[in-house]
Amino acid sequence: ARLSRLVVNGLVGATGLRPTLAAVDGGARLALANKESMVLAGDLVMRRARESGAEIIPVDSEHSGVFQCLAGGDIDDVERLTLTASGGPLRLHPDWRRATPAEVLAHPVWDMGPRITTDSATMLNKGLEVIEAHWLFGLDYDRIGVLIHPQAAVHALVEWRDGSVIAQLSTPDMQLPSQGALSWPERLTAPLERLQLGAIGQLEFAEAPLERYPCLTIALEAGREGGLAPVVLNAADEIAVELFHSGRIQLG
Repeated sequence: ARLSRLVVNGLVGATGLRPTLAAVDGGARLALANKESMVLAGDLVMRRARESGAEIIPVDSEHSGVFQCLAGGDIDDVERLTLTASGGPLRLHPDWRRATPAEVLAHPVWDMGPRITTDSATMLNKGLEVIEAHWLFGLDYDRIGVLIHPQAAVHALVEWRDGSVIAQLSTPDMQLPSQGALSWPERLTAPLERLQLGAIGQLEFAEAPLERYPCLTIALEAGREGGLAPVVLNAADEIAVELFHSGRIQLG
């Protein structure tokens, strides 16, 4: 019975909004991997979910991490939440503005489609994830941060008002947050490689250099502006990514 009311939305782009609304209007449990639904209409999606009793379980690794860190806690006690970013394929590129499509698609950690991989290279994707987190968890933008974390072992951190910090760590594999969204609150055995911190050796964290990632700044500004600003941002990005991979524009 529960599975008959489970909807998985893994569409890419604005086309995912209508299925998201249909799922929440039907009171289903929604395993949401379409961040654009929240970027375009987060307020509407969350309001309809509250009205219908629908449950939204995030699939993005960062939001899944936050969701797990918050389990058993009160959102009003959260001081700040932090989403991590590997830095993408251009983190060490000498001149990201002149990067080729092949360089942009060579993500060092995640195996994703061209749009998300491109957005990861410019960090626009992380800005969209901040907007999504704002709506999913009901926190002001000033209470959501971003850290560069190249090892991609820590996916999210939640700092509580007493100063304690809870982090969610796992091998960077989207099968795990996907399974978690489908089975929550159960934790099923996953046939995945386990996280070996000893083999990694060290975990690095750094503030995201906004001068290197102007798209992150633009996305955060659009989120704070609200209204149609995130809608325009998402549409412009979809077009820009297509133009870039067809060779008609450069990144910068």
